[in-house]
Amino acid sequence: MDRNLTALKPTLVWKHFAEIVRIPRPSSHEEQIRRYVLDTAHKLGLEAREDEAHNIYVRKPATPGMEHRKGVILQAHLDMVPQKNNDKEFDFEKDPIDAYVDGDWVTADGTTLGADNGIGVASILAVLEDDTLVHGPLEALFTATEETGMDGAFGLQGGVLQGDILLNLDSETEGELYVGCAGGLDANICFDYAEVPTPAEGYTSAKITVKGLKGGHSGIQIVCQRANANKVLFRFLNEAPCETLLASVDGGGLRNAIPREAEAVVLVPTSGFGAFTEALKAYEATVQAEYAGIEDPIELFAEACDRPAGMLPRETATALIRSVVACPDGVQKMSMAMSGLVQTSTNLARVVSDGRTVKLQCLLRSSVRSEKRALGEAIAAVFALAGARTELSGEYDGWNPNMASPILKAMTASYEHLFGTKPSITAIHAGLECGIIGSNYPGLDMISFGPTICYPHSPDEKVEIASVGKFYDFLTDTLRHIPEK
Repeated sequence: MDRNLTALKPTLVWKHFAEIVRIPRPSSHEEQIRRYVLDTAHKLGLEAREDEAHNIYVRKPATPGMEHRKGVILQAHLDMVPQKNNDKEFDFEKDPIDAYVDGDWVTADGTTLGADNGIGVASILAVLEDDTLVHGPLEALFTATEETGMDGAFGLQGGVLQGDILLNLDSETEGELYVGCAGGLDANICFDYAEVPTPAEGYTSAKITVKGLKGGHSGIQIVCQRANANKVLFRFLNEAPCETLLASVDGGGLRNAIPREAEAVVLVPTSGFGAFTEALKAYEATVQAEYAGIEDPIELFAEACDRPAGMLPRETATALIRSVVACPDGVQKMSMAMSGLVQTSTNLARVVSDGRTVKLQCLLRSSVRSEKRALGEAIAAVFALAGARTELSGEYDGWNPNMASPILKAMTASYEHLFGTKPSITAIHAGLECGIIGSNYPGLDMISFGPTICYPHSPDEKVEIASVGKFYDFLTDTLRHIPEK
C-alpha cells in the first residue's frame, strides 16, 4: 500500500494531513493536535492562542492591497470520530492512523481516517503557510470536541472574532455549498437494576452477534435507510421462540454514528436451544432480504460461551427489549422545502449494560425545533412506560439558510468561473457548528463546503484525492475575490 501522502497535490494540504493522521485526536483527547496547530502558527510568526474551551485562534494579516476586504474566518474542528473494525487492534489515544492511497482515494486500514475534519484543518494550515496567496484579513478558528457535543463552539466567547464572513470547511461533497444545517438534541436513557444470579442448570449460554452493517454518519447517511445493529438485535430478542434471559448487552459506539455491530449474552433453555439457533438463522435471512440493495449481507450468529454469574431481572429485561423495539429510529420526516433533505431523524446509537444500569443514547436531529422537541418527548414517553428515566440535553439550534447571502453569490460566481458549472446550493441534515457560532455572532455571513468524503464516522471512511485539489483551488480563489467592506 502507498502510504506516501506527501506526494499528493496540493502539496501543503497533504503535507499537513500526513502529519495530522499521525496525531491521536479522538474527542476530548486533542492536546497533541492543539499543540501541533499552535506550534505551526508560531513557526509562521502568526498571532495564536488557546481559549478556555480549548479552541485555537490564529490571525494572518491581509496581503498588500487587500487590507480593505471583508475579514474571513476559516473554521474547522480538531477532533475525529474513533471507530474501528472489531478485529482491528488499535488505541485511538496512542496509535497513529494507518492512512494510505487506494486508487483515487485516501483511506485507512481498519479505522476511521479522520478526514472529517482533518482535511479542513490541513487546508487552513496550508492557507496560513502559503505566502503566495492573495487574501484579505484572515482568522483561523480550530474548534474543540465537535464530534461528541460541539463543546468548543458552545464555549466560544462573543467579541473574539473580528471577521465578517465564516467559511466552515466541514462539509463532505465537493461542488456543494451548504447554507443551512439541522439542530440536535441528545436523549440519554437509563434503566437501573440489581443483577440476579443466573440459573445453575437447564440453560445454555450464548453470545448473539450482529455485524457486517455499513453504519456511517447519523446525519449524512441516515437518509440511506441503513440497518441499525441495536434495532436488529433487539427485534430478534423480542421475537425469540423460547424464553431468553438477558445477561448483558453492548451495542453501537458513538452517539453520532449509525450502529454497525451489537452483541448480547443470553441464556436459553437447553431443550429449546436448537429451535433458538434455527430461528436466528431464519431471522438473518429475513433481515438480509429486507435490506437487500442497502446493506451487504448482514451477519447474525450465536456462539456458546461461559455461563455469566449474573443477569438482568426478567422484568427489567422484558421492559428493555420491548422499549428498544418501540423506540423511534431513522428518518421521521423529509423536508417539503428542499427535495431529498431529511427534516427530522433519530439514531438509537448506544445500548450498553454494566451490571447495575443499562444506558442508551439517541441523537435527534431536525431543522424544525418544535419537531425535535416533540420527538424527544416521544422517546422519553416510550422509556417512561418501561420504567426508565430519560434526560434530554445538549440541544442546539440549526442554521437557517440565507439565500441572499453576499458570500454565497460570490462563491457561486467563483466556482462557475473555475470549473464551468454552477455549484449545488443545499442544506445538510448534520449538525454543523455554524448554527452555534452564528448565535454568538449573528451578523456573520456563512457558507460550509469541503471535498468529497465517503462513509465518515465508519472504518470505511475515505477522501477523494482529486476533490481535495478542486476544493483547495476553490477556497483560495474565494479568498482572492472576497468583496470589500
